[in-house]
Amino acid sequence: MSIRMENARIIDGTGSPAAPGGVRVEDGIITYVGPNPPEAEQTIDAGGRVVCPGFIDTHSHSDLVVMEDPFIWPKIRQGVTTEILGQDGISMAPLPLCHVPAWRKNLGGLEGESDTLDWAWKTTEGYLGRLEQSGVGANVCYLAPHGNVRMEAMGLDDRRAGPGDLTRLKAVLRRELEAGAFGLSTGLIYPPCTYADRAEMEALCSVAAGFGRPLVIHQRSEADTILESMAEVLDIARHTGVHAHFSHFKICGKNNADKFDRVLGLLDQAADEGLTVTIDQYPYVAGSTMLGAILPPWAHAGGTDKLLERLADEEARARMLRDIRQGIDGWDNFVDFAGVDGIFVTSVRTAANADAVGKTLVQLGGMRGKPPLEAALDLLLQEENAVGMVDFYGLEEHVKAFMARPEMNVCTDGLLGGTPHPRTYGAFPRVLGKYVREERVMPLETAVRKMTGKPAETFHINKRGLLRPGYHADIVLFDPATVRDKGTYTEPRQHPVGIDLVMINGAVVHGPGAPDTPAPSGRVLRLGR
Repeated sequence: MSIRMENARIIDGTGSPAAPGGVRVEDGIITYVGPNPPEAEQTIDAGGRVVCPGFIDTHSHSDLVVMEDPFIWPKIRQGVTTEILGQDGISMAPLPLCHVPAWRKNLGGLEGESDTLDWAWKTTEGYLGRLEQSGVGANVCYLAPHGNVRMEAMGLDDRRAGPGDLTRLKAVLRRELEAGAFGLSTGLIYPPCTYADRAEMEALCSVAAGFGRPLVIHQRSEADTILESMAEVLDIARHTGVHAHFSHFKICGKNNADKFDRVLGLLDQAADEGLTVTIDQYPYVAGSTMLGAILPPWAHAGGTDKLLERLADEEARARMLRDIRQGIDGWDNFVDFAGVDGIFVTSVRTAANADAVGKTLVQLGGMRGKPPLEAALDLLLQEENAVGMVDFYGLEEHVKAFMARPEMNVCTDGLLGGTPHPRTYGAFPRVLGKYVREERVMPLETAVRKMTGKPAETFHINKRGLLRPGYHADIVLFDPATVRDKGTYTEPRQHPVGIDLVMINGAVVHGPGAPDTPAPSGRVLRLGR
């Protein structure tokens, strides 16, 4: 099947100025880019709108949902044609059978839950094979998650890795990278990743560097100790040669705004040294993660079942509340930087607590007749830790400044359950509408590069991210005059406007010519395969 798109403004993903012309696609491959594209079986009149490469979401949490429904429409409808799964060190594989019950509970607040899956894929090879069998609507890449690797090698306990542990950790990671994982991810605020010391991180990063693949890191602190946290990551990059990619880069807590210039200084220093450092960012002043992240790290030691025992224990619960109120050195305290009035419940596991969704912790406490934090701990116990949250953390001027950095590319970090963060539906159109058209933070061509060519280059995604003959036909057609996100924090499940056509591997899945029920046209991508 051949398709000709004409009368367009071509933005090719390199950052070059827009040019008039069109694109021709045949059998899923781009065959021509330029003026007067050759004839084809189907012609689409772009009407002067922008045609560009499909957007690449470098921080996605569709890992579980895509196993049950290949089409993640909140992503596709905003122009995402490739998602990078396996984020924050917590995902679907590797997953030894003996750890399945505990790990499902740990995943619940981040990736969701399922009783229809058999949870028996065991490794990245098995997980990706399942996705290939069921089909995927968009292309997917996978990162080897540190927490899963550590779980297989060491279990879920809070302890440092000894020499034998390090040997096992490296062997498991090597196996997952050989299966095609695009890098190593970690979330150093999430158990069991948070239990890793510097030696463990350097051992794992030496393996990733040997494969030429990045460390994708939710660093230890994005708040009070962000400077020390960044210094640790940059030191690891110096010592191992690993490419360091900071996930959802930000500064949390208005009381940390004075660190802004020094944060930029560390990025500048890394560039001056020749370190390979990149960042991704979602364009909002609120974040979203598991509500369990408000608890101190020791509360999670041993996995979710141990956490639930502690939540039910009066003495352990009192200690949790004390640590939240007083803080722990080096720990990112969400309650401290967002406040109980700035944390909203977004998802729960059971209908019994459905009334909590959309409520702040203050409102939850009022509904339950308890102080906000005690009500939050009750909710985590009742829902077996499977609770999501949105937290308001930062300043708009920081969002704009990080967005303009040369290291930055766009991501959603979108969770899919309950009442999700609006970024799940609108991160990419929000950049194009609010920050490019309205606030002129950057030129349109630069923004498109940060959504396409730059992430493809950062993660070594072959023959995607550019409009170029011989590349796979992942293509978006949008109206730069109208494109904009629509979702709000209270009503996030709204698709954007102005994304008029989405093509994945040559198949139109959204827009003119898209079938009512498209077949999955995405591919499971494997680096090195």
